Amino acid sequence: MASAEYKRFEQPDERRTFPNGHAEIVNIGGGVVGRFIFYPGWRWSNDVMPIAKTRSCEAPHFQYHVAGHLAIRMDDGTEFVAGPGDVSALPSGHDAWVVGDQPAVVVDWCGATSYGRPAAEAKAAAAPRRKKAAARKKTAAKPKKKRK
Repeated sequence: MASAEYKRFEQPDERRTFPNGHAEIVNIGGGVVGRFIFYPGWRWSNDVMPIAKTRSCEAPHFQYHVAGHLAIRMDDGTEFVAGPGDVSALPSGHDAWVVGDQPAVVVDWCGATSYGRPAAEAKAAAAPRRKKAAARKKTAAKPKKKRK
């Protein structure tokens, strides 16, 4: 990171709208952060699945839950409800829905790049990040030369 950056979700770089919710996306510090707002009645399998065209959500997430309650069911059957102050790490393969009559608000540091996009578009958007990560791993794996 060459210099300090400052952005606000109220003025996102991109806004993705889907039934019963939206995602506010900011590109900052070489990464992508999203604030997802899900309104009562929102469910991934009803409102985002038709856009993503996948059986379950394939976006991995690393989220801080700001408000409301979100039920999450992994494809393996594991289920829990996350609420304000909770942090969740979700691998690909899950469904989620709002519990109660308050909007659920989460900030996501991992899944924002592809969330709410068709699967083919999401994979294309994630490809440059995967290449950068592979290059970092390769560089980190090289032994350092000793100075004489």
